[in-house]
Amino acid sequence: MEVVLADALLSRCGDPCALLRAVCAPLSAERAEALRLLLQRLAAGGPPPGEAEAEEALRRVAWEVALERCRPLLRGGEAAAGVCGERLRLARAARGALRHCVQLCGAPLAARLARDALAELAAGGGAGAEAAVEALAAAAPRLEEPALVARCVAAALALLREEGEGEAAAALAAGRLLPALGGNAAALRRAWEGLLGGGGGGGGPPRAGRALLALSALSDAVLPRGPPGSGPDARLCPRFWRLVQEGLTERDGLCRKRARYLLKRALDLSGGQRAELRCPAGGGDEPSLFWWSAEKNEKLMQFWETYILIMETLEGNQIHVIKPVLPKLNSLYEHAISGEKGCWLFHPSWHMCIYKRMFESENKTLTKEGILHFLELYETKHLPNSLGFSEFVIGPLMDALSESSLYSRTPGQLMGACPPLGMRLQKFLATYIMLLPEEEKGSFLLKFIQKMTSRHWCAVPILFLSMALAYIPACKVLGTEGLHALRDVLQCTMITHQILLRGAAQCYLLQTAMRLTDVEKVSLPEVSSFLLSLRPEESLRRDTMLWMELCSWLQVNDRCFRKSTTSDFEHQETTSLCQYVRSLVGEYLKTPASERENCLMPDWFEAKLVATMILLAADVEQMRNKHSGKSNIEWIELETFLNPLLDVLMKLGSNAYIPTLKTDKSLQLLLKLLQTCSLKCSNTQDDGVLFFIWKSLMMPVESILEFVLRRLTTNELSTVGDLDRCDLYLDLIPEIVNLCLQVSWKKVPSIKNFILSLTNASIRNLQERNSEEEPKLKEQIKKVASMASLTAVCEIMHRKPEAHLESLPSVDALKRFISFFEFNEVLKKPSYIEEKSSLCEETASQGWGKIVARYVRDQWICLRFILNSFPTLAQEYEETSEMSLSTDERSRKFLQSALEALTILPSDQVLPVFDCMKVLVPKLLDSSESLCIEAFDLAWKIISSLSNTQLIFWSNLKAFVRFIFDTEVLAVAASAKGQAYAKIKEIIFKLIDMSATKTGVFNVVLSHCCRSWIFPTIDERSALANAFLNAGNYCELITEACVFGTVFRRDQRLIQDVHAFIENLGEKCAANVVTESTNRDDHYVRVCAIKFLCLLDGSNILHKTFMEDIFIKLLDKDKLVSRSRTRYYANSLQHRIKNRVWQTLLVLLPKLDQNFLCGTLDKVFQAGFGNNQASVKYFIEWIVILSLHKYPQFLNKLWDCFCYDEEKLKTSICTFLSVLSHFDIILQNTSEKKPALKKALIVVLQWCFNHNFSVRLYALVALKKIWGMCRLLHVEEFDTLTPVIESSLQQVENMHGTGNARRNWQRIQDHFFFATFHPLEDYSLETIFYTLPRLSELAEDEWISLSKFDRFTDVPLPPAFQWYHSRMELRDLKPSDWSQQDMGSNSAETDSQTEWTDVQKKIIPWKNSTPSLDLEMMFQDRAAKLGKSNSRLIVVASLIDKPTNLGGLCRTSEIFGASALVVGSLHYIQDKQFQHLSVSAEQWLPLVEVKPSQLVDYLQQKKMEGYTIIGVEQTAKSFDLTEYCFPEKSLLLLGNEHEGIPANLIHHLDVCVEIPQQGIIRSLNVHVSGALLIWEYTRQQVIKQKQQK
Repeated sequence: MEVVLADALLSRCGDPCALLRAVCAPLSAERAEALRLLLQRLAAGGPPPGEAEAEEALRRVAWEVALERCRPLLRGGEAAAGVCGERLRLARAARGALRHCVQLCGAPLAARLARDALAELAAGGGAGAEAAVEALAAAAPRLEEPALVARCVAAALALLREEGEGEAAAALAAGRLLPALGGNAAALRRAWEGLLGGGGGGGGPPRAGRALLALSALSDAVLPRGPPGSGPDARLCPRFWRLVQEGLTERDGLCRKRARYLLKRALDLSGGQRAELRCPAGGGDEPSLFWWSAEKNEKLMQFWETYILIMETLEGNQIHVIKPVLPKLNSLYEHAISGEKGCWLFHPSWHMCIYKRMFESENKTLTKEGILHFLELYETKHLPNSLGFSEFVIGPLMDALSESSLYSRTPGQLMGACPPLGMRLQKFLATYIMLLPEEEKGSFLLKFIQKMTSRHWCAVPILFLSMALAYIPACKVLGTEGLHALRDVLQCTMITHQILLRGAAQCYLLQTAMRLTDVEKVSLPEVSSFLLSLRPEESLRRDTMLWMELCSWLQVNDRCFRKSTTSDFEHQETTSLCQYVRSLVGEYLKTPASERENCLMPDWFEAKLVATMILLAADVEQMRNKHSGKSNIEWIELETFLNPLLDVLMKLGSNAYIPTLKTDKSLQLLLKLLQTCSLKCSNTQDDGVLFFIWKSLMMPVESILEFVLRRLTTNELSTVGDLDRCDLYLDLIPEIVNLCLQVSWKKVPSIKNFILSLTNASIRNLQERNSEEEPKLKEQIKKVASMASLTAVCEIMHRKPEAHLESLPSVDALKRFISFFEFNEVLKKPSYIEEKSSLCEETASQGWGKIVARYVRDQWICLRFILNSFPTLAQEYEETSEMSLSTDERSRKFLQSALEALTILPSDQVLPVFDCMKVLVPKLLDSSESLCIEAFDLAWKIISSLSNTQLIFWSNLKAFVRFIFDTEVLAVAASAKGQAYAKIKEIIFKLIDMSATKTGVFNVVLSHCCRSWIFPTIDERSALANAFLNAGNYCELITEACVFGTVFRRDQRLIQDVHAFIENLGEKCAANVVTESTNRDDHYVRVCAIKFLCLLDGSNILHKTFMEDIFIKLLDKDKLVSRSRTRYYANSLQHRIKNRVWQTLLVLLPKLDQNFLCGTLDKVFQAGFGNNQASVKYFIEWIVILSLHKYPQFLNKLWDCFCYDEEKLKTSICTFLSVLSHFDIILQNTSEKKPALKKALIVVLQWCFNHNFSVRLYALVALKKIWGMCRLLHVEEFDTLTPVIESSLQQVENMHGTGNARRNWQRIQDHFFFATFHPLEDYSLETIFYTLPRLSELAEDEWISLSKFDRFTDVPLPPAFQWYHSRMELRDLKPSDWSQQDMGSNSAETDSQTEWTDVQKKIIPWKNSTPSLDLEMMFQDRAAKLGKSNSRLIVVASLIDKPTNLGGLCRTSEIFGASALVVGSLHYIQDKQFQHLSVSAEQWLPLVEVKPSQLVDYLQQKKMEGYTIIGVEQTAKSFDLTEYCFPEKSLLLLGNEHEGIPANLIHHLDVCVEIPQQGIIRSLNVHVSGALLIWEYTRQQVIKQKQQK
């Protein structure tokens, strides 16, 4: 209409120029729109022919309008466009008018506008940038000057490249300017080059997102519909396809959408043209990125349609939608690879885009599926080699593999199994390496290992990557660089990992080095440097299989290693390993002549290296001799290795001029040899290498002791740096003592003389008093060394009692000296004025504060020895007035000093103080309680401050526990029941709280207490009784331990699973042998408590009282948990606590007597009335059965339970009926069975006719059992009941028909609790803690296997303990044997599913099912009562679980007249949120309850009644809602809010309907989706009815 009016106005007006001027002034929004319309019509029609003057006049007016009206409007109007709608209309009209002005005026106006706009952009743009871009867009199609065209293109590209706040400018350039330039052939060529070729005005091409934005805007130009050759064709440009691929994997959804648009456009164009084209290949054998052939048009279209389907499906991020599409990925490979030529037809990078998109998904389940699918490729497909695959593996795949959560077990796997990703990774890497060409294997593996060092990897991924490397078949591909890369992984990547995982990874990396290293390319020094990166305390130790593997590898490759420049020998008689070690020892002991003594100790690295290589070479020699059959080994080579060291050691005592550096290095090597070669559990006589080394090192013992004594007791140690030497000497002493005790007692007198001299000299040095005010450094260092020496002596006497050193005269002097020592004496910092070693002081690693702390700590170590070895301090000394102090006063003085020491010492030095307090506090708890409480508080403060310090926390915690929970401390505190008793209980609960965040704390406390309470160290009967009294006084420990355990986070469960996997490897993984078992798993707390309870004896009055107390407290805890939450979820913390309570009660039950049970059985029955989870019910039922079996006189208590009203029994009647199903066990010990059977029959028959189907099933099972017993006893008085009961049972068997009722009757009979479980024969720890929790679907981290009971050896069970294993029949059962699976009526339907169309299964216990009901009759009857017509639309919302969504759907369904709304539970209508949304619609709409487990049957029933089952879901074959015609009888199935419609239900749908979408977000709220379809159905039915009328 506007066009008609404009044409009429122009035809009526004789002067269009006057008309334009009249419209222009003043220019409002309406006038501007009129001006645009008039200019449009003038530009389209042009001036009348032959009127040149009129044409020129029109051009002048157009020029004037453009420059004087439109341009100013654009400059000023755009800024306010967002504020005022009028302004926005004005600006839009001005833009259109400007374009038409350019059409009328041509190139001159275009050039003028372009120059002005470019000048504005060059000046900085700002607010006027948009106006300048609009002017350029208007001018671009008519530009003719090449230079101006080039400048315009450069400006557009510059806008695209702008970072920061340049998004708006980039969008403007792409949306307005580039399409306009696309209409100009010259500009298009330049823009194309700038976008894809890197030219066009300086700078590289814009980043992918901006480039795709621009290409989308230029798509009409770069993907033209016309004949080929008319302009640039993007399909022939490799850079274009790389850009599309980059866009397909971008994190930005809009960028991916643009990439898919360009791909679709190119495919539609190629398919429509049936073109013949090929994008140039990048070189080599790689296929073209894109090609098309008319001959293969259909196959190509099929390939690309599948490809786009997969990419679009991945946008959904919902695994249940994506999984069914994954099999199509396999079909892509079938199309992409030529079977004849064995090469790629399509470039493999297209497939990599799919995987990269999956790897970077926000949904980790999808990421895991993508990784598993990719890894499976090389197992199932024979893929041609491609460089792109290797780059992809090292890039995106390894980046994705760094996510720890991907390595979790699948639900069906047992704990300790290798996760699927770990297994798949092993197979993939081994297969992939074998398929690579030989020349590429080394470079690929090197890059792979280097990638492992390029970032901080978590423990779990690095472990499984290392394992995968170790499982690659042996091939010689790694050289020096590869060995260095493996060393970097060991040194840099794993420093913060858990010890066991780190140790296991080290083992696998060593195996990798042995399997993959080309020994001809590496030298032995490089190998030894790599080996030193392995920590002996975590992986590589002599008593492991790994050490033997290494020795075998060195032996096999002995003569093959590359010769290093420093060890190239000409002699060939000896092997290169021996030559290398011999030269290594020689070079190590060589010391350069130095003008001054070296003040600093040499680094320990060299000593470790030499010691390790000596042992390796010796073991290799032993292995070689065994292989050659030699029985008498002469150890020639080993002797050669040790001789240079022995020569130096033999001279130490006599030659005082040996350089200090040489003595240091020789003693370091000696110490490392003694420490490294020792085995934990080996007979020295069987270890030839060890015995020969020890025997050889016995020779210089006297020389070494003489040297050490001289150095420690004279003034030779004078600098701070010398304290490191002091440590070296003192570390050697216990090793030498151990050596003499192991090999030859002949040297023990020398040891005793050394200890005597060292003790006396040290005491003399410490007793010396300085006369000078300013002490000298030398004197202070001497005191530190002397105190350290006394500490070493005390430690040796404590750890080596077999040496009988306590009989030495010096021990009495030591005892006397320490007893009256002034503790916490600090050494005054000396002056350094005249010290010549100032350089050393500056470079020393120890500050004076550390030295003083060490001096104070050593005092307390000495006191600890005295207190432990001599409990009553001697009183006979008379040297000072302090001697008159009593023992208590002296102890109080020591304790006060200990408290002072705790404030002085750093937290990592307090351990000996704790040990001293352990001895002192029991003596003072009565007389000085406040002082002891202060000690408790200060000790706890230190422990809590150390909780984040992994290295020193555990040793200090153990000392703290030994102190606080000492048997005597606990007993004294409990006897007084004072503040100390309350403080200890407070600490107990603080420790339990700490263990919730720091796993293993409670384990330390409980293990110590259980051992000290039941296995006291003193064998006196009174001590035994007193020790166990503590258990009763502090029974909270055991009570809390029985129910201890948190619900772990997913990452914590993962670490536990991987730990279990490593432990299951046993000795195959050296880390299991080497690393110390810490028992820090939370399960060990309960294991310790249960084993402690199993050791108790019911005949012991103390034990009996304690068990009864625990039993009552646990029942109270169960009651407390039940009150706190009446309903609790399966596997919630409340469920787990209740389950643990009843497990413990079941363990205690056989030890309880009749009198106690008589009083407590009522509480057990009351617990049975609660709303309990299945596993808890089983334990309650089991306890009741065992109690009644043992004491049948309590049967009346059971009958009383059936007398309550139905309201109380509705949640518990099945529990008591289950007890009756084991009535044969209950009556085993009863002579009068008939009265009991009669009572049982009367009770059960009442419940056989209950309205609740599940209750009837339980009652019928019990009836079947009881009636069978009656028939066996031939009770005559029951004959009259025979026809009734047997007909009832027969009806159950035969007349329930098919469907749920029949199936549930069969399931309940097959239920493990009724069919297999035997309450007496299955009573065992395994059944209670593993089998029954497993069968009752309890979370797997609640299953405690017997192996954990075996591994926990702190509290051993008696050898005769009989209740250990479950019966085989019960142990072999699986949950699927008795639990209902949501598979519908066709149980075989899962067999037809492929691996990648996995079906979601929800395991529902049979008792949650309800009988088959005539649902149609139900809702028709209700509809009739409500007075509503019977519509033909059923809305099924059983899968929806949010009350808000259900309430909204109820309201919508009622408004549009749906015949029924089907929900999963009618309980939802009581929910306040439901009622708030439904606004009483539930009162006017038929509501039907169909549980999710019944949906398959319900849908089948509706199908038979003629309903079309319609799913609201996006699938490959779904119909567009706007195009679908709803049948009259329609059933609308709505999916779950998160998961949609499960895959097992999709198979039952007749059709899927999807709602067309225009936006980025992929899904609507389920209520909104349902409402749209309900309305569309209603709309179509209304139209049909009108047409029929």
